[in-house]
Amino acid sequence: MLEKIKKNRFLFEELVKRDFKKKYKRTVLGMLWSVLGPLMSLGVMALVFTQFFGNSIEHYVIYLFCGNLVFNFFKESTSSGMTSLMDNASIFSKVNVPKYMFLLSKNVATLINFGLNVLVMFVFVIIEGLSVTWKYVFLLYPIGCLIIFNLGMGLILSALYLMFRDFKYLYDIFTLLLMYLSAIFYSISAYSQEVQYLFYLNPIYVYIRYFRKIVIENTIPQLSFHLLAAVYAIIVLIVGMLIYKKKNYKFLYYI
Repeated sequence: MLEKIKKNRFLFEELVKRDFKKKYKRTVLGMLWSVLGPLMSLGVMALVFTQFFGNSIEHYVIYLFCGNLVFNFFKESTSSGMTSLMDNASIFSKVNVPKYMFLLSKNVATLINFGLNVLVMFVFVIIEGLSVTWKYVFLLYPIGCLIIFNLGMGLILSALYLMFRDFKYLYDIFTLLLMYLSAIFYSISAYSQEVQYLFYLNPIYVYIRYFRKIVIENTIPQLSFHLLAAVYAIIVLIVGMLIYKKKNYKFLYYI
């Protein structure tokens, strides 16, 4: 895969530039929207939910920021990845290039946005009075797992969407449901221990919880937590690669 990307390096770089620029085409603020959008969303959620959960959750704004940051990265990456093949059908139907390059370019573009928002989160952390310690290095772990997880989901979704256009509408409903099941604006401490364990069946909650442990609690998660985060990422990537490999030769029939 790396050899093919290196061979088509120029095309890959141009795809990343195009995807990043296309998002802010004909906007006055341009790339600033990659920061302002999540901040506005955070502001609305803080305004609505602080009165309900703010008193029971310490550093509630940062708590919200971590959840919003991770979930938005997942949603943006997988949603854009889902349509990556269809959006570039005019290219791969005429030129023989690795089709996963279109998915990777989408993920790189969303990763840039995510990186900018992580920097903004650090500013909020300092304003909130939380310490930025050496443990923040461990944030690279859930970010790496999330990138792999998003790639795997993108492989699955792009293949399904190419064959079933209805899948896009179903996925919108799914991500809405997933948002409420990821404890972004509420704490799971009010639930019984058995119910709390069920939340860990949600990979996005696992990555959000990892962020909160480092940023808010200033603790490094246990080894079992690291393994769970990695297992979710690896399983989804393997499933995505198998589906992609099996359906790859049929993609041209569906465009």
